[in-house]
This record gives sequence, C-alpha cells and structure tokens, in this order.
Amino acid sequence: MAEMIATRVAYGRALARLGAQRGDVVVLDADLSKSTMTHEFAKAYPERFVQMGIAEQDMMGTAAGLAAAGKVAYASTFAMFAAGRAYDQVRNSICYSNLNVKICATHAGLTVGEDGGSHQCLEDIALMRVIPNMKVFVPSDAVLTEWLVRQVADVSGPVYVRLGRPAVPVIYHPEQRFELGKAVTLREGSDVAIVACGVMVARALDAADILAQQGISARVLDMFSIKPIDAEAIDGAAAHCGAIVTAEEHSVIGGLGGAVAEAVTSGICVPVERVGVNDRFGKSGKPDQLMEVYGLTAKAVAEAAMRAIARKR
Repeated sequence: MAEMIATRVAYGRALARLGAQRGDVVVLDADLSKSTMTHEFAKAYPERFVQMGIAEQDMMGTAAGLAAAGKVAYASTFAMFAAGRAYDQVRNSICYSNLNVKICATHAGLTVGEDGGSHQCLEDIALMRVIPNMKVFVPSDAVLTEWLVRQVADVSGPVYVRLGRPAVPVIYHPEQRFELGKAVTLREGSDVAIVACGVMVARALDAADILAQQGISARVLDMFSIKPIDAEAIDGAAAHCGAIVTAEEHSVIGGLGGAVAEAVTSGICVPVERVGVNDRFGKSGKPDQLMEVYGLTAKAVAEAAMRAIARKR
C-alpha cells in the first residue's frame, strides 16, 4: 500500500527546509499555522514569521509590502479565505504589481470534510487563474509538493499553490524530475487520455486500471500546472488518443476542465468529458463519502472515459 502524506504536511516540511537555505524567505499566516503547517517554519525562524491573526486581507497586503521590499513572501491560510475573502488584495495589491508572493492555500476542495460548504472552496482555481500574472499549481502528492515549494521561490511574480487537508497516496519517487509548466505522464495509453490534478491523480490511475480490465488503454497525465497549462501535452494526448477526460476536486466551471477545454479548442479538437463538482456547493461529511456523493471517484472517471470514447467513435 502506498505511503499516505497530506500535501499540507509536505508543505510545512519543505518550507522549514527552504528557510534554512534562503534568508530572504518570510512566511505569513492568518491564525491557522498549526493547520497550514507553517508552525514548523515559525518555530525554526520566528524572526521571519508573521502571525497576522484572523485578517486575511491584511495578510495579503502585508505580504505584498514585504515582497516590494525584496522578500520572497509565502502567505498561507485556507483556500476559502485566500482565494475568496482576500481576492481584492490578491488581485490589486499582489498581482497588479506582479509582486513575489507565493500564496500556499491549504484545505481546498471537498476533502475539507466536516467543515462543510462554507469552507470547501471549489472555485479557487478558476478565481486565481483568471488574474493576470498569477501562476497556479495543484500538486498531487508530497514529493511534488516539496519540489514545488522550493521551485516557486525562484519564480518571479505571484504564485498560487493549492493544497489539501487529508493524507493522500505518495505517487512519485523522491528522485522524480519535474518541470514547471509541464505535465507528468504517469501512464501511456492510446484509447483515451485522463488529465487530472491534485487528489484526483491517484483516482485517475485507479480508473486506468478499471479501464484496462475492459481492454481500454488510458493515458494518465498529472497536470499539476494549471497556469501555465501544458498545451503541448494536451495536443499530444488529443492526437494520439482522440478523447480526453479531466478530473479535479473543483467545480467543472473554470478549473482544470475549463483550462484543458480551452487548449483543445485552440489545438486539436477532440471530445472532452469533465469530472468535477457540477455547479454545486459542498456540504458537511466525511471526505471519502463526499467524494462518492459528488462523483469524484475512480469509477466515475472510468465511466467518463467510456463516454468520451463513445463520442470519438
């Protein structure tokens, strides 16, 4: 069985290591450091940690000021508050001036669980990727998360990294090589391509196993870079497979599915089926039960693949 580590836990570990390597890194949190895991950085480097309290808008404005002064600012809170409550400050204080702020938002999507619809942000990818200058990444496991946290420190300008609450399977070997803006091909296939991000990558791999039992060959892409999107990988999947399924723990409107559909219409046009939350709010429940209720399962991805293949034919 695969090792299970939450991406927010990997974030905390990576941030503490990054602090040892770079004295220009500062971290801000909005009264949630034990949940976002920034408390590890705070313990090691208290002089470079700012606890802003429950004041997310103020946190983003302060992060912008620190970045303008030459710091690399990592700002963390729950996705609902980072993308929702502080949207004006993210747009106007950070992105408009193209400042070096890395917004690492935890507790995204349905897997927040019992906190319910008020805290289950299903719109953040759409909100963040539409802002000019913002780059958007959604890591699928701990290994990719740790690499991203280090890598984005060297990226000029604002970045949004979407992280989750529960433990998820470790997919990658520690020596795996990644490239910003490039998808990772986890499995080759010729009948359909499954393009997934975040917690849905592991489910996409399970869906490929289900399809293989029916004699269907599925390519699986981890599209952790939402913006910039890897249009070359999408074109390759379209040309070779002729049908695409997207899978995300986010609204089907404006997220990974929307980004892939936009790329398809600008490139090689093939059927695209989107697996995600269908224009609904979340609700309170156990994470796995919610994923089942909202159709974010390996079975649902496999069924979407069958529909995409039928449309191709």
